[in-house]
Amino acid sequence: MMDVIYIFGAGEMGGPKPVIPSNAFVIAADAGLNYLRAVGIEPDLTVGDFDSLGKIPLGVNVVVHNPEKNETDMLLAANEALSRRAKHIVIYGGTGGRPDHEFANIQTLAYIANRGAKGYLIGRGSVITVIKNSSLAFPAQATGVISVFCVGDRAEGVDLTGLKYPLKNHTLSCDFPLGVSNEFIGAPSEVSVKNGLLAVMWSYEAFDFEAMLGI
Repeated sequence: MMDVIYIFGAGEMGGPKPVIPSNAFVIAADAGLNYLRAVGIEPDLTVGDFDSLGKIPLGVNVVVHNPEKNETDMLLAANEALSRRAKHIVIYGGTGGRPDHEFANIQTLAYIANRGAKGYLIGRGSVITVIKNSSLAFPAQATGVISVFCVGDRAEGVDLTGLKYPLKNHTLSCDFPLGVSNEFIGAPSEVSVKNGLLAVMWSYEAFDFEAMLGI
C-alpha cells in the first residue's frame, strides 16, 4: 500500500512549488510529463491518450489509451493510483486552463472519495478536496478563507466547528452555496458530513498541508 501518490496534469502550475518526498510514487497524466521533466523528475508511470503531449513517450512505464474514451487522462491516472491502494492522491496541474477540465477534476475528487481514498487538487494557491461521510480537521494556526460545497444532490448532517460561521447538523444542497467564504478564527476547526459528499477548499498558505498528510 502506498499512503501518498502524486499525479501531475497539464494544467496551470502557478502557486507553490510542489513538495514531493524523494521516495514518492509519481504519475504523469499526458502532458503533465512536460512539467516533471522540466524540473528533473522522471515519473514512475505515465498514462493518457497523449493528444496533449503530441507524441507517445518512450519507456516501459507508459500506459497508452485510445483518445476516444470515457475517462479523462486525470481519471485514468487516479485509477492507477487507486489500484495501488493509495490513501491520499495529491494532484498538481489540474486547475486553470479550461473550466470544463477543472470541473472534471473536482468530479475526479468525488470519484476518489467514493472509493475510500482522499484526493487533493492543488493549484493557484488553493487546495480542494472532497470528503464522504467523514471529517477533516484543521489546526489552530490555519488562516484565511475556507469554503464548503455540496457535491451531489444533498449533503446531510454537516457540522462546521471552530470557524467564523458554524453549522450544526445542517443539510447542504447543490443549488444554494451557503458554505462559501467561511473563515478560520485561530481555533482548531473541523468540517464533517454524516451522509454525502462535500468539496472543501482553502488557501494552500493557510497552514502546513504536508504535515496534514503526515509527510
